[in-house]
Amino acid sequence: MAAAPAGPAADDLPAVHALRQWLAQPREGRPELARQPFAASALTKAQADQATQLLWDDHADDVRASRVKEWNDKAIVAGGQTLKFLERQFGNKPKSGWSLYISLHGGGNAPRQVNDQQWNNQIKLYQPKDCLYIAPRAPTDNWDLWHEANVDALLGRLLEDAFVLADVNPNRVYIMGYSAGGDGVYQLAPRMADRWAAAAMMAGHPNDASPLGLRNIGFTIHVGALDDAYNRNKVAAEWGKKLDDLRAADPRGYEHVVKLHAGRAHWMNLEDKVAVKWMAGFTRNPLPLKVVWMQSNVTHDRFYWLAVPPGKAKGGALAIVSRQGQNIEVEKAEGLTQLTILLNDAMLDLDQPIVVTMKGRELFKGKAPRTIGNLYRTLARRGDRDLMFDAAVPVSGLQK
Repeated sequence: MAAAPAGPAADDLPAVHALRQWLAQPREGRPELARQPFAASALTKAQADQATQLLWDDHADDVRASRVKEWNDKAIVAGGQTLKFLERQFGNKPKSGWSLYISLHGGGNAPRQVNDQQWNNQIKLYQPKDCLYIAPRAPTDNWDLWHEANVDALLGRLLEDAFVLADVNPNRVYIMGYSAGGDGVYQLAPRMADRWAAAAMMAGHPNDASPLGLRNIGFTIHVGALDDAYNRNKVAAEWGKKLDDLRAADPRGYEHVVKLHAGRAHWMNLEDKVAVKWMAGFTRNPLPLKVVWMQSNVTHDRFYWLAVPPGKAKGGALAIVSRQGQNIEVEKAEGLTQLTILLNDAMLDLDQPIVVTMKGRELFKGKAPRTIGNLYRTLARRGDRDLMFDAAVPVSGLQK
């Protein structure tokens, strides 16, 4: 199904008209968009808005045409792995779309039937208000079942489907998990923080995770005070101190609550359900004024409005970038020499010059053109309309 008619609209620039013609072709016969001359043509704001709508409508049409079966079958496939899920619906759908709670089960390093039992129990544990509540089944039975590298792509595809097929609000998505599921939350919350509004970790262990990426989401930890297996209680307290310190140094970030439940061991008798109501108080800001991006051992090439060139992401790399008006400051860059700043008119005025600096050095000064190519690439990598960007500024020399 074509996303838009081929005929020009009143305000069409040739590039937008060319995009309409490209979209009108059968999907399987379209030439590569990046190679089309119209992909690099500079757009006005109004034309970029047109192109954004056209591309989003086409993307949504594709999801509806190609993914209804996987959603109805409750089996998401990505990277050769399958993510099955159970779903419950609570209350009424808000006008802005459903909130979505993704709840990760425990188990791990156990026979399949044990993990299946944990999965079937997870769907019954919590009842958030006015939401879709989804309990996925880990794609493997390994000890690190929720933080293997393939999990990110599976959850990303689940979200893409949910936005279109279930009318989920992309700014009200929450992740939570118990025991081994909590291990996963410690890892997935910071490394995919640009997808969540808030996260709740119950009775898990962080292993090698870092809290740095949690700057722009709510994060809460609930562990039994007597849960000393793997030092879960001690490590939870240590993370509480780390988050306190991060919050003190950066008072506009790192909102958190850490609770050690007195008299409780690994099972907290559902005292941890207070985390669900706490999370509901958060709405994702997809365009925060400051981004702290710490790459884990599972790397990504995008995080909020920052990106690195394909194949250049490295575990342990750190970028801290802030913006104010037309000025963008790279505050820190460790383990990377190149960075791309993704921009749109909700962040600043793309008709005016932009300045990117680092430690007093000017890395870029000038206008960043809006293009269909940027919109298309950023939509293709996220399937999230609120993370579409029509301009991109590559900067290098970060280690000078």
